[in-house]
Amino acid sequence: MSLTTTTSLNSISYAEFYQQFDQQDLLKQIFQDHPEDALNAYLACCGRHVRNGLGDKVALVHEDTKQKITQLSFNELDQRSAQVANLLKAYGVKAGDRVATMLPRTPELLIVVLATWRVGAIYQPLFTAFGVESIAYRLDKADTKVVFTNLDNRSKFDEIENLPTMVLVEAQAAADASGYSDDIFAKAEQYSEVCEPVLLTPDAPFLQMFTSGTVGKSKGVSVPLAALPTFYLYMRYAIDLQQTDHYWNMADPGWAYGLYYAITGPLLMGITTYFNEMGFDAQNTLDFLVRHKISNIASSPTAFRMMKSSGVFEGVAEQLSLRVANSAGETLNTEVVGWVSENLGCKVCDQYGQTETGMTCCMHHALQHEAPTGSMGMPLPGHKLVVLDADMQPVEDGVQGQLAVVVSQSPAFYFNGYSWNEKQAFFDDYYLTGDVVERHQDGTFWFAGRDDDIIITAGYRIGPTDVENCVMEHEAVAESAAVGVPDEMRGHVIKSYVVLKEGIDGSEDLVNQIKSLVQKRLSAHAYPRYVEFVTALPKTPSGKIQRFLLRQSN
Repeated sequence: MSLTTTTSLNSISYAEFYQQFDQQDLLKQIFQDHPEDALNAYLACCGRHVRNGLGDKVALVHEDTKQKITQLSFNELDQRSAQVANLLKAYGVKAGDRVATMLPRTPELLIVVLATWRVGAIYQPLFTAFGVESIAYRLDKADTKVVFTNLDNRSKFDEIENLPTMVLVEAQAAADASGYSDDIFAKAEQYSEVCEPVLLTPDAPFLQMFTSGTVGKSKGVSVPLAALPTFYLYMRYAIDLQQTDHYWNMADPGWAYGLYYAITGPLLMGITTYFNEMGFDAQNTLDFLVRHKISNIASSPTAFRMMKSSGVFEGVAEQLSLRVANSAGETLNTEVVGWVSENLGCKVCDQYGQTETGMTCCMHHALQHEAPTGSMGMPLPGHKLVVLDADMQPVEDGVQGQLAVVVSQSPAFYFNGYSWNEKQAFFDDYYLTGDVVERHQDGTFWFAGRDDDIIITAGYRIGPTDVENCVMEHEAVAESAAVGVPDEMRGHVIKSYVVLKEGIDGSEDLVNQIKSLVQKRLSAHAYPRYVEFVTALPKTPSGKIQRFLLRQSN
């Protein structure tokens, strides 16, 4: 079966498609007679659509916090990204340099992303809820050359020394009144609307991500251009994104799922993507879905649970245009699956992935296979997944073990290791995910938990060490440990166990001080919702904190 066959929902057998998958055939399907388009992400996601006569098609529909709607075509993105690309060149940015934004979901963010790719540079997201330590670490580690931000976020950089070139995405008057001496985004309008894209190699990175770990700081993940076909696979066969869809991925592009699949994936396919700048609000979400006739949505179980608990979505299916829904970030439970079907009027599919790998195990809307509620689904075509025991040997179906990718049998797998070799992620021919799963006889995989201490809260992956180190900055704290505890809305939330210095008593005021400190220094999503004062932390003889004992106590 050729990959170029036009398909409709659930019309292809997963088994047949998986067995006949061919990476070169996939590349031909995407890039057709212009294989060079795969060597620059701007060309892949914008330039080739302009060349192929789709320039007038809307690429982005953006709604701001006051419900003002802006649309940008591929032609407009092409012209404006060229101007910003020429601005970047004036700053001395060249291929391989890293350019960051700390911006909400705005047209300017998307323009900067495309401009960065255009000159062969690497785009680096900075989540708008990050605190100063998270920002400073990422800028230093990546040797970031330019940062675009707005006045709402600019003060977060005040404590950081040796800042890169800072560009304010503000009107001239507002920027002048701010007191900052940064450059102004509008300066790009002085530059040419022509900028030749820089061709790279398939292994050249175009995204610089950071992911959490249990030991030490966040790890760098450089995503190569070779990931583009894999992003396409997920969008086309798991999400089942079609040319007629109105597609909204609710995830923030400051993180992998939003950047990979709210920006890169739909634009790669030449399909309009929708940005809602307003933070989650149930009524606004319903209004957005109705107003824009959204037919294909991607989100997290937390968002679906918040929709459910709000009450505003009860019985609204007839008002909606939803054809399919997709969920990622944590396990989707049976109750939510049933609620989506009944109240949103469509099927929701659970899908699994990591910052390192993109999505690798999915319930595929566009492929026919076993899809029992609660499972992660089947391997994304082009991936061979196995379950390993502690001796790195494959286990039988029904036995839990660590999920691994067989690299030599996974042509769509692109991860080559952490950017600065922070951790060894491979053993022989296996990439080790660090997640514990179980494979059933029907070929589906089922998530069991982490084999380390990563905390997944509302779809965000948090390393406990970062939280613990931040709590330790409080002058009253002697020791700290962070774990995830179950939460009906977010899946898990963070709880900090704190040993206070001698002579200091715990109080509600001290709890609030600790929460506020972490929220400011680290990020708004990583602060502990609960703080418990204890006299000692459980440790191994070598002094390592036994977080599993703390988790068991909840």
